[in-house]
Amino acid sequence: MPSRRQFFHAISGTVGIGMLAPASAVLPSPLRDDWMRTLADAAAHVTGTSAKDLARDEDFWREIRHAFTIDRTLINLNNGGVSPSPRVVQDAMARYLSFSNEAPAYSMWQVLEPQIESVRRQLARSFGCDPEEMAITRNASEALEICQLGIEMEPGDEVLTTNQDYGRMLTTWDQRARREGIVVKKVSFPVPPPSPRYLVDMFERAIGPRTRVLHLCHMTNLTGQIFPVRDIMRLARSRGLEVIVDGAHAYAHFPFQRDDLDVDFYGTSLHKWLLAPHGTGFLYVRREKIERVWPLMAAPPSMDADIRKFEEIGTHPAANHNAIAEALSFHEGIGAERKAERLRYLRERWMTRLETDRRVRLLTSRDPAQSCAIGTVAIDGIEPGAIVEHLWKTHRIIVTPIVHAEYRGVRVTPNVYTTPEEVDTFAGAMEDMARNGVPV
Repeated sequence: MPSRRQFFHAISGTVGIGMLAPASAVLPSPLRDDWMRTLADAAAHVTGTSAKDLARDEDFWREIRHAFTIDRTLINLNNGGVSPSPRVVQDAMARYLSFSNEAPAYSMWQVLEPQIESVRRQLARSFGCDPEEMAITRNASEALEICQLGIEMEPGDEVLTTNQDYGRMLTTWDQRARREGIVVKKVSFPVPPPSPRYLVDMFERAIGPRTRVLHLCHMTNLTGQIFPVRDIMRLARSRGLEVIVDGAHAYAHFPFQRDDLDVDFYGTSLHKWLLAPHGTGFLYVRREKIERVWPLMAAPPSMDADIRKFEEIGTHPAANHNAIAEALSFHEGIGAERKAERLRYLRERWMTRLETDRRVRLLTSRDPAQSCAIGTVAIDGIEPGAIVEHLWKTHRIIVTPIVHAEYRGVRVTPNVYTTPEEVDTFAGAMEDMARNGVPV
């Protein structure tokens, strides 16, 4: 069994175990399998430590940070939009891309592209579904728009969603309303809501006689609010509704599988919390629903019941989707529960420090059932843009301004490579602004 140090060298790509193979060595090999076994075996060294205790083990997380090639002259607390990939993922993608360019008609189409089936199987296993229900897409927007534009509706049919769902998805429904005469109903909820049950009751009150589709986030991008998807699915099924779930921020962020949610349509990005190459995602569609959904780009009738019809997008790089496999191995090597506990620990660290200041408002629940890494915070009297600008100018801290019709704040999103010292720097800067304002 490899030592703990050997494991950390392996995931950071600093030893030759197959990840730095020549460009032509693109097919699975014993060396690559050894790397995966090394990753799995090393996790056994911390098996006796609870995820909650490991979240505070800085020796463990210091070594995990070595897997990344990030710029330490700044503090990146905007991992919600897109995250950096660890070195092993970058190396795999570069290797595949180099091989693709040797003779693309052969190397990319004939050798690399068929390997998408292996990636499909691995993602399906992770999500807990049949591979024939898993389409690999370029991002959550593409995955969700396949469903939004592919489910047949009649003029006057209603879509029920919230005014805190992702902007691109709301724009998609609004365009369909303009084009086809469907109705889009957007409900509001407080931040944070009083309980998960409040969100279920909110939808139940809003469902009307013409409601046909319910569209919701598993986790919102604005405040990181986690929705009780399974309970909402139960409600929707009792009313005969289709439900599209936006999982862009949820998958690989905290542990769950398909059966925990009981979803029929689920789209996510993989370049956020899985740390996969930028421009990767997946769409899950329950098998019996596939034939009822039109693909975003045309596919022949022979593919009507084939999940791959949703991947008919024309020429595209194979390197991106093939390197998903390395990201998945990295994620599973850390462990989903350990990762989630570390992310909650980092969020709690700055929230605990700021919650006592009467000028600071936390817009994200601290209930573990309702949140994980993402937290949104406001300082009374200071606009989000001013906070963002001041944090960057004074400490090179990157956060995201959140400006909604009903609230304003900044979104703070650490990741597994974030240090407690970086979180403390952010908290200290926010305390200073709350006390002294932003210098003119």
